Amino acid sequence: MTAARRRPPTAQEFVLSELRRAILSRELRPGEPIRQDALADRLGVSRVPLREALKVLEGEGQVVYRPRCGYKVADLSLDDLLEVYLIRRLLESEAVRQAVAKLTAEDLAALAAAQQEVEKASETQDVAAMAEANRRFHFGLFERCGMPRLVRLIRLLWDATDAYRSLYYGQHSNRARVNLEHRAILAALRRRDTERVVRLLEEHRNHAVEELSKVIGSAEDKPAAGLR
Repeated sequence: MTAARRRPPTAQEFVLSELRRAILSRELRPGEPIRQDALADRLGVSRVPLREALKVLEGEGQVVYRPRCGYKVADLSLDDLLEVYLIRRLLESEAVRQAVAKLTAEDLAALAAAQQEVEKASETQDVAAMAEANRRFHFGLFERCGMPRLVRLIRLLWDATDAYRSLYYGQHSNRARVNLEHRAILAALRRRDTERVVRLLEEHRNHAVEELSKVIGSAEDKPAAGLR
């Protein structure tokens, strides 16, 4: 990690941004201990903002703390993934149903621009940039629902699964599928076909779960099809 990036307003926000990037890019890998002294030195900050950022990530489930052992990056868990994506299905479907009719021409243009950034990052295999643009694409839709509490809950679930997203984007076939699915979603949004958008987003999530299930472990007890 590097402190050379443009810093957000506070040291804690800077550290949080850098830790998110490192987890997303798998510079910090699942199960890896977080050595706070060395990390604070590399980022050019004191231990205080680092501890504060780690507490935020602990609340999101991205890192875990063990007495006498300290923090480590959370291990990937198929059960955890299935639970989060099931909750996302419920919340995101409602957000989309409320949002589609409220989309303006400017909103659609912003979604298209975000998708162009997703495709550009996909071509260069920049997983972190792709994930950032992908988030802009999805939340550009969710935020139009006019329900800020609902959007905050969805964002919390997304924050807790960045490591899974980076693993999914690591494969070329998955990146290509994301682009195809986003284009179909955009086409349905332009037609204001709410229920088709809901179905396409459900397929979008399920494809990710199905591919990640192959990597993380067996889904015999809770198959990905159970999310449909």
